[in-house]
Amino acid sequence: MISLKKFNKEVDIIIANAIREDVGDGDHSSLACIPEDATGTAKLLVKDEGIIAGVDFARRIFEFVDPGLSMDVRIEDGTYVKYGDICFYVSGSSQSILKAERLVLNAMQRMSAIATKTNKYVQLLKGTGTKILDTRKTTPGIRALEKWAVKIGGGENHRFALYDMIMLKDNHNDFCGGITKAIQTTQEYLRDHRLDLKIIVEARNLEEIEEILQNDGVYRILIDNFNYEDTRKAVKLIGDKCLTESSGGITLETVRKYAECGVDYISSGALTHSVHNMDLSLKAVQ
Repeated sequence: MISLKKFNKEVDIIIANAIREDVGDGDHSSLACIPEDATGTAKLLVKDEGIIAGVDFARRIFEFVDPGLSMDVRIEDGTYVKYGDICFYVSGSSQSILKAERLVLNAMQRMSAIATKTNKYVQLLKGTGTKILDTRKTTPGIRALEKWAVKIGGGENHRFALYDMIMLKDNHNDFCGGITKAIQTTQEYLRDHRLDLKIIVEARNLEEIEEILQNDGVYRILIDNFNYEDTRKAVKLIGDKCLTESSGGITLETVRKYAECGVDYISSGALTHSVHNMDLSLKAVQ
């Protein structure tokens, strides 16, 4: 995974770009009817239930928009919330609160949905030793937020992008001329460029797993679109030679059965690409 410094830089870029997109040359609705020196307080109201996520991100948005805004947090990220809960109050310039409002809500609604869905997987995996992973199937431009939400929900992050881990999937192997050639060529590339990146290799069947195991230096094998029986065979075949990861259409209904096959990780794009936003509102306190 990327460093905390790089992650924070990604978050800063997201905030700056989102404010640029939404505010442009000014929030003319607020500028037209609210005095520049007007102050007020608003509350983040929950109108749904699930795991709240994005409170800390909201703090960073308010700080970016106006360092004079202050937050009184009542419910922290990762907490289960229900209809009527108030996560925080924000006080200060009324114009600044309104300028930040939509970005705060858009981000928190999606982050909370992702955290909630992730936590459902986490609960189903309890006692198995298997961890749930996200993927790169994220919304372009806000990957850092969506992966942050997965962590808040109790999941783990897979690689952040193409640059922080090697993943040799079926297309890489086929374009290169085979699994063994892809692995060996990759290892030469890493040596030549003095890169220290872990290598994951995808397998489509048990024969490909056997071929992968003939090569040293593989960190994890991606057991892709296997049924339960073949997944158990794959785990037994791999043993302690490297870590194992199941993927491919694994749902809330099937995740426990795959975990019981003995895999170390299960990755699911659905954590980030198929969620229903949590209903939240930012309302002025009268």
